[in-house]
Amino acid sequence: MIVSASYRTDIPAFYGDWFIRRLDDGGCRAINPWNRQPYAVSLRRDDVDGFVFWTRNLAPFAGHLPRIADLAPFYVQYTVTGYPRALERSVVAPERAISSIVELAHRYGPRAAVWRYDPILLTDLTDFDWHRAQFARIATQLAGSVDEVTISFAQMYRKTRRNLDMVARNAGIAWFDPPLAQKRELAAALSVTAAAQGMTLTVCSQRDIADAHIPSAACIDAARLSAVAGKTITAPVKGNRPGCLCHRSRDIGAYDTCPHGCAYCYAVSDPGQAKVAHGAHDTRADCL
Repeated sequence: MIVSASYRTDIPAFYGDWFIRRLDDGGCRAINPWNRQPYAVSLRRDDVDGFVFWTRNLAPFAGHLPRIADLAPFYVQYTVTGYPRALERSVVAPERAISSIVELAHRYGPRAAVWRYDPILLTDLTDFDWHRAQFARIATQLAGSVDEVTISFAQMYRKTRRNLDMVARNAGIAWFDPPLAQKRELAAALSVTAAAQGMTLTVCSQRDIADAHIPSAACIDAARLSAVAGKTITAPVKGNRPGCLCHRSRDIGAYDTCPHGCAYCYAVSDPGQAKVAHGAHDTRADCL
C-alpha cells in the first residue's frame, strides 16, 4: 500500500510530530471526506510500500526523513510558486523551499522530489509574462535536483471563487480564468523551459492541456517509488478525479487543516477555520 501524506493538508510543514507518533504506534485513522466514515491505515513496515509527501515547507520535517527512508521509500511532491503575499499569505520564501529541494536531492537523489508549479493562477499581479519569468527563475535553480515539474491551472470551484473574490477585494487586485487556448500556449512555453533544465513537464488532471509533448501526471507514482526503492512497486491506477492517473493509495490527511493561507487552495474552505483547526490539533490523537 502507498500512503499519501497528504494532498488534503501539509503534514510535513505542520503535523510532523503527529505523523511520527503514528509511526511509533504503527497506524492511524482518517476520515473519508465524502461519506464521513473513518478508516484505518497501517503504517507498519510490512504494510507500507512507500510514502508520498506533499508540502510547501519540508524543513520542519527533514530530520525525520532518515527514519522514514529506513522504513519505506518515499518522495516529495514539493510546491514552489513564489506568488505575492496577497495570494500566499504564510508560505515560506521560494528560496528556502528551493534550498530544501536541493538538499533533498543531495541526500536522496534527483527522483526524491517532484516540483509542483501548481496551480497556475492568473491575476493582474501574476499575468502570463510573470509566470513565464517566475517559472524560468525557479527551474534554473532546481536544475539537476528534480527531473519532473507538474503544473495545472487553477480550477474555479465555488469555494475557490469565494476565497479569491475576498482576497481580491481586500488587496485591490483582480483574478481571471483565461481561455483554454491561452492556457495551452503558456503550458507549451513552460514545457520548453523545463526541458532546457532537464525536466519533464507534466499536467495534473487536466486532459485538455495535456498533449503529445506534455504528458498527464501521476502524482502518486508507483514507478517513481520503484526507482527510489531500487525494486518494483506495483499499484493499479485509481485516480481521484477525471484525468487523474495516480496509483492507488491511502491518504491520511484532513481537509480544512492547513494554515498556509493560500487564496486559491482547494483543500481549505475557510482559511480562518483552518487556522483554528490547526491550533486545536492534538499530536496524540490517532486521527489528524
